[in-house]
Amino acid sequence: PTMESASSPPTGHGGESSPPPFSSSPGRNQDRPEDEDDIPDADVDNNGGPVEDEDEEGEELIGDNMLEDYRAIPALDVYDTEQLAPEDEAVSELSPDARARAERAMKKRDLAEGRRRGRVPRALGMAESEDESEAGGERPSRRPRLQLDQAGEEPMEMDMNQPLIENLEDRKGHSLRDWICLESPSREIYRLFRNFLTTFVDAKGNNVHADKIRVMCENNRESLVISYPDLCREHPSLAVFVADAPYEMLRIMDEAAKDVVLDSFPAYDKICPDIHVRISDLPVSDNIRDIRQMHLNALIKVSGVVTRRTGVFPQLKLAKYTCGKCQFVIGPIVQDSGAEHGVLGSCPDCQSRGPFALNAEETIFRNYQRITIQESPGTVPAGRLPRQKEVVLLADLVDSVKPGDEIEVTGIYRNNFDHSLNTKHGFPVFATMLEANYIERRADKFNRHGISDDDKAAMRELAQAPGVAARVFRSIAPSIYGHEDIKAAVALAMFGGEPKNPGEKHRVRGDINVLILGDPGTAKSQFLKYVEKTAPRAVFTTGQGASAVGLTASVSRDPVTREWTLQGGALVLADQGVCLIDEFDKMNDQDRTSIHEAMEQ
Repeated sequence: PTMESASSPPTGHGGESSPPPFSSSPGRNQDRPEDEDDIPDADVDNNGGPVEDEDEEGEELIGDNMLEDYRAIPALDVYDTEQLAPEDEAVSELSPDARARAERAMKKRDLAEGRRRGRVPRALGMAESEDESEAGGERPSRRPRLQLDQAGEEPMEMDMNQPLIENLEDRKGHSLRDWICLESPSREIYRLFRNFLTTFVDAKGNNVHADKIRVMCENNRESLVISYPDLCREHPSLAVFVADAPYEMLRIMDEAAKDVVLDSFPAYDKICPDIHVRISDLPVSDNIRDIRQMHLNALIKVSGVVTRRTGVFPQLKLAKYTCGKCQFVIGPIVQDSGAEHGVLGSCPDCQSRGPFALNAEETIFRNYQRITIQESPGTVPAGRLPRQKEVVLLADLVDSVKPGDEIEVTGIYRNNFDHSLNTKHGFPVFATMLEANYIERRADKFNRHGISDDDKAAMRELAQAPGVAARVFRSIAPSIYGHEDIKAAVALAMFGGEPKNPGEKHRVRGDINVLILGDPGTAKSQFLKYVEKTAPRAVFTTGQGASAVGLTASVSRDPVTREWTLQGGALVLADQGVCLIDEFDKMNDQDRTSIHEAMEQ
């Protein structure tokens, strides 16, 4: 009796029986039961007898009973006259908002009447909305975080103390870059780095990054410097990831740093919309001539001297284009720093293939500059020519260095397709560049670590000691015996004088120029080599092969802008430093005159 009551066919409208259970029409089928217990037993039919097992693949839709789905049912094949407009009344077309409201109202009505009690399969992507859940009292569907982000909804709050992944280094067969781009690992990296910024303290118990953030915001900067050894001690996995996949990691770390900054200074995004994490103190340093294919897309550190610098240009960051036919705005399109702007296909609105014009008002640009670094003269092997490498400076790194500075660059070694190289050689060749993440000048290295109180006390004690000048003179080139006068002159030239400009009317230079004369073999060149190793900024050259152009400035064509630019020579590179010219007597009179004019400035 229980089976008969559970399997009795329900009646439809007008007292007619419902279609057979094998009908696949969605409007003519019986209501799906809410609970699994209400489903009839598969081994019995509606009359309680056994039935044959159906194919495991599902119901056969095309068969002898296929036309049963299309039979006429007068009770269902009519419109509701109450919801139809009169024939003599003009009905205007619904707007998209009005249509959406009408659809929501019909869905609520269907739920109230009990016509849609069954849930749509999740694979079809037609889960009920929040309004349906509230009206029908059903459990809302679980949409993933990616769908929430695409829909513009706020994801649930993340617990900063609860790990999302037990072992972040277990990549489960994925490559490192693919693993970092997945949702759960990226959220775990975000959580770990944010905790590192907010909780890391030094040996004295001071919050390191809180002070750095405060100083950065006071100066309206957008670069937050992170020490790589500190990150390695706190989170070794993050340190390995940022060295092997820096582009993906820095994107997540920038987002975490921005959120930490906005927690302390909520309105700082109006001053600097982006915060950039800079990695300093990378333990491994490579020579420019030792960079190979294995360093591609990795974080490396190289050192060299800046030989040339371009102007600051705007580079596309988020581009928007305007269709020339329908004026539809396309975008935003994210532009990669190592590639040119992408080629658009067709307009989404009018389906035309152009022309497209860059919308300068809504497009977001960023600062872009190129510099060329060359191997330091002291690091070039004997008999080799110094090599150079292009470095790209972005955001607030532009104009941070000038030609002649000896710097250490930490950045991402990237490649881009060069059409000129392929036209010349006839096979695919990629030009390489270094996208700078952090730049440190050699002169600033001492200032960054600072001077301790013990150093200051030792300096004051040395300044008050009698005969301090004689001690300094004796410290110049101690391996050379005698020549006290030459040592004194070299020491005075290295310390320099004090420039004077009384009343802003007459400027007196403070530079001291020294000319060393002597017989062959009296250590003249050794004095110059000692100054080159000791002075923080020094350029060494020989006068025999030097020319006025090489010592002062030369004109060359810029490879980026194809414009004629000035490239500084030895005297320009040694500005605010020491220029050392050996074999000065071998120069001709015209070149020597150009040097005299520069020395008078």
